[in-house]
Amino acid sequence: MSDRFLYLSIDLLAISIPLGFSFYPKAPFYKKWKFLLPSIIIPGLVFILWDIVFTDMGIWGFNPRYVSGIYLANLPIEELLFFICIPYACVFTYEALRFLLPRDFLGDHRNKITGTLIFILFITGTLSLGKWYTSVTFLSTAVFLLFTITTFNFFLGRFYFSFLVILVPFFIVNGVLTGSGIEDQVVWYNNEENLGIRIGTIPIEDIFYGMLLLLMNVYLFELFQKRYPSTSV
Repeated sequence: MSDRFLYLSIDLLAISIPLGFSFYPKAPFYKKWKFLLPSIIIPGLVFILWDIVFTDMGIWGFNPRYVSGIYLANLPIEELLFFICIPYACVFTYEALRFLLPRDFLGDHRNKITGTLIFILFITGTLSLGKWYTSVTFLSTAVFLLFTITTFNFFLGRFYFSFLVILVPFFIVNGVLTGSGIEDQVVWYNNEENLGIRIGTIPIEDIFYGMLLLLMNVYLFELFQKRYPSTSV
């Protein structure tokens, strides 16, 4: 495989297995696509705009060696596909875990977990105002967690549990994107704009960037199902 198809291959591999299992007869996830589609598109537009601005600012960028060369604005097409493929895989995992493990293990602790996260993220983000990636990611996640816990929070226990599970493939996929196991990085970061703390090759900010994206996806996915129950299957 040519290096320039690496990022595209990661996107397609991430969605391929969840997409195949979406037609499992006992838990037909495809029947919830009408709720999932807007839940992916709306946050995706927000994150793509964020991505365009940060790429233009030089806060991060993309190695031309590992992308196909097709761009929209300043983003490779693979980066746009990322905001479809990864959310699909993650929301599928969230739903699959609910089907396989009906018990809400963290439901009774969701408020404490959320409050702790909001406190840590707000303090760290505020103390890091000179670092764009850290401050914007941490403060945005803190604000959306606060919004969630005060508006529509019944799913947060399941969300936290699924996020812990999702961290396993996250470290594999994001590890490759940030240089693990390959000669260079697919995505590079300006370390002046983050804390400089890495788990392997992954900036710690990426964990909360991913958490915010998935939280927005799941929040809308659950909200649309709640508001339009007559169309649920």
